[in-house]
Amino acid sequence: MVSRENPRIVVFDVEGVLIPKNRFLFEVGKSLSFSKLINLLFWGFLYEAGILRLHSALRRIFKELKGVDIEELTAIFDKIPSKPFLQNIFSQIKLRNCKIALISSGLPSLVVKKLADNVGADYAFGVEVETRDGKLTGEICGDAIEPNGKLKILCQILTNEGLTLSDCIVIADDRNNRCIFLPGTLKIGFDPDFVLRVKADRVVNGKLSAILPIIDGKTNKRSFPSANDLLREDIHATGFFMPVIASLIGIPAVGALIITIAVMYTISELMRLDGKELPVISAVTRHAASQSELHGFAAAPLYFAAGILFTLVVFPHPASYAAVAIFCLGDSAASLFGGLISTSLPFNKGKTWEGSLAGFFFAFLGGIVFVSPLLALIGAAIAMTVEVLPLPINDNVLIPVITGAALTALTLLI
Repeated sequence: MVSRENPRIVVFDVEGVLIPKNRFLFEVGKSLSFSKLINLLFWGFLYEAGILRLHSALRRIFKELKGVDIEELTAIFDKIPSKPFLQNIFSQIKLRNCKIALISSGLPSLVVKKLADNVGADYAFGVEVETRDGKLTGEICGDAIEPNGKLKILCQILTNEGLTLSDCIVIADDRNNRCIFLPGTLKIGFDPDFVLRVKADRVVNGKLSAILPIIDGKTNKRSFPSANDLLREDIHATGFFMPVIASLIGIPAVGALIITIAVMYTISELMRLDGKELPVISAVTRHAASQSELHGFAAAPLYFAAGILFTLVVFPHPASYAAVAIFCLGDSAASLFGGLISTSLPFNKGKTWEGSLAGFFFAFLGGIVFVSPLLALIGAAIAMTVEVLPLPINDNVLIPVITGAALTALTLLI
């Protein structure tokens, strides 16, 4: 890669992009007590749900960490597996004549600066924590936790470097970064939430290294599913058999089976984060998870299970059976075919027209096993509409539930 003549600045959100989201606070809470861990997860949940503002959630979270030793914090952060992988990507960015800035609104600045030193970033900003005798007092401050604080930090960096917004590339994953997803910047959403999916110029899922061609100015190109992608979507598609099994042994038995598998999977994931494995399940997860999921708790299968279980229990069959079949086959096909010819949707850069059309076709095929062709056609259209829209609730839950509700209503009307 030949260095560009004009320098640029690449700005990274940290949690959710460079390290697994909420992994640091989870590990800190786990090292304290079960009650502390539950409190940390509770405050984090209230923020993610939009009930608490970031500033309020962080103040409550760091109050829980009062008395934690600074050296213990850095030691916990050092155990999060990401640095070797990041060093290679950051060196590639440096070769492109780019400066690198890390800005976090959830991590203490001292650990963000340590990460920056390890991976070669030029700037590092995080939450400023007050300490006394080497321990946290629970008080925090700094621009990073204030509304539009990241924008203020970005402006300081640009002024310091003598650069403009057009020289800036921002990579982030959630709504807290919308203030720096500005016109003029190149905005890359990495596994983004629904807010950034709308605002992003490009979307990257799973592999952080996929940002490099975008930084080079290359357009979307054909990509074939990886072995992990194929296994993950094959597992997703096997959900089609849940209605078939339910028709043979009954919904209560299938519900108990889904709950049992979900509990075992949760235990497996918690063990995996602790460096242990649950036979079979951990191995499957390791081979099916995306690159970004490997270092954090992969929650997608739990949403998948919840969507199927709720649909089967709440809606009558055959509408519920058809909704699950439409969801499992349609969503899997959309994911697998979406990258083969990449024409991004204008309102959701993470989805493609080709993937949506393939998803619609396979969703229809799944639907006609349980309902009439007309209902299957309508159900497939509804499912793929939900699939492509950037919505705040996980589509593994929304697609089967909305499709099940619509098919139930249509069954009563027709």
